[in-house]
Amino acid sequence: MNAPYNRWNQHVDWVLWLALAGLAVIGLAFIYSAASVHGLSDPQQWYQHRFVKQMFALGLGLVLAGALCLVDYHLIARWSLVFYWASIILLLLVLLFDPVYGARRWISVGPIRLQPSEFAKIATICALGNFLSRPLDELRVPSLFFQALGLIGLPFCLILIEPDLGSSLVLIPVGLVMMFVAGIPRTFLSRLVGGAALVMVLVVIDTLFYPKLLPVVQLEEYQKNRLRVYFGMSFAPPDATPTEKRNAEVEKRRFTYNVDQALISVGSGGMTGKGWCQGTQNALGYLPKTVAHNDFIFSVIAEEWGFLGSMAVLCLNAVVVIQGLRIASQARDRMGRVIATGVVMLWFSHVFINIGMNIRLMPVTGLPLPLLSDGGSSALSFMVAMGLLQNVKLYKRNY
Repeated sequence: MNAPYNRWNQHVDWVLWLALAGLAVIGLAFIYSAASVHGLSDPQQWYQHRFVKQMFALGLGLVLAGALCLVDYHLIARWSLVFYWASIILLLLVLLFDPVYGARRWISVGPIRLQPSEFAKIATICALGNFLSRPLDELRVPSLFFQALGLIGLPFCLILIEPDLGSSLVLIPVGLVMMFVAGIPRTFLSRLVGGAALVMVLVVIDTLFYPKLLPVVQLEEYQKNRLRVYFGMSFAPPDATPTEKRNAEVEKRRFTYNVDQALISVGSGGMTGKGWCQGTQNALGYLPKTVAHNDFIFSVIAEEWGFLGSMAVLCLNAVVVIQGLRIASQARDRMGRVIATGVVMLWFSHVFINIGMNIRLMPVTGLPLPLLSDGGSSALSFMVAMGLLQNVKLYKRNY
């Protein structure tokens, strides 16, 4: 009777889950703080508040993560293509909905709004992990390498069409690391990395210097403006008149406003911060209320908890990454190792890019900070991903 309980108690990674609990609590606290001066005083039902919705998503995610651990990850992998194609259908379906903020990223059914791209990342990791678990000799066949690229490329293209450049690009490092760990020949990967780097350089050149250089690969205008802001380029053409230059400068300030205010928030927190719910950048509306609770939640934390709070967030994320790598290294089979590595790389990519854009080291992409940024789909998908990671540790002794 006690065997299943003892198995769970011995193999649950309590350090990992304590770090996740810490991040979730901090996320709830600062979503409340970021929204308190803008929405909590409005006449609405308590269950409509952002932090309550986030709490519900985290709770549901924890239940799903626990349910996921009841089944061996090899059985999950056998169904991975079903999950993968279901996510592809959702990515196609989302294109039929009306755009929100200029993008078709959400499926809205009554009060429920889902972002399929968040779940597509997990489905792609499972499908790719299952595909790459075949014998090493087969992975040296070029056709199988291109099939693996196709598994990544299909959701990449569909997410890019929405458009959601950040969520699509994050599939690239995840896929590359999973293929490297699985044993794909390095020559294949080096050529792929070289080709991808060349395309990225050409896209940047097309955006900043020679428009229409790549007629096939064209970014949205707001995405081009974000790149111009990141590289400090003028929005005005070389032959612009003084009036056009003034208008271009106004347009540039509009695009740099969020990043500038986020950077001010981070710097103004000092060592210990201004206190929870006491951040003036957010309270006075300098950090816009539309982004304070999601994309720029790290800026709110840095302003109100200062350098020490920021380091606490970084340390908790480091614990998640280190424990995840430990689980991957201890996996007894290649499938578990590849899936665990994919989950860790997904987490790390989100943390690196989100915090990087808050301190102006990375262009603004809109990627959420795991368990901290407001977003039910993001919270739910990351909890499921952590359940998948725990699953690899829980069943490693079976192989």
